[in-house]
Amino acid sequence: MSDSTPKKTRKPSPTKEIKVFDTWCKRCGLCVAFCPKQVYDRDESGKPIPVRLEDCIACRQCELRCPDFAIMVITEDN
Repeated sequence: MSDSTPKKTRKPSPTKEIKVFDTWCKRCGLCVAFCPKQVYDRDESGKPIPVRLEDCIACRQCELRCPDFAIMVITEDN
């Protein structure tokens, strides 16, 4: 017997803030490259700037890919 009820999927919490720690960031651009929603732009020094926070889906790819641990995604769950 198969269950025909739809499965609930966990929706990511809305992102409240993205912190980029300037002193830790070496401006490699991995966070910009791996962001599936293109949340980041880069300033003239190459630092990632989260400019489209409303598009962030809190996938945390930027946190996971950052070799310097310079990014923190803060959601309503934190």
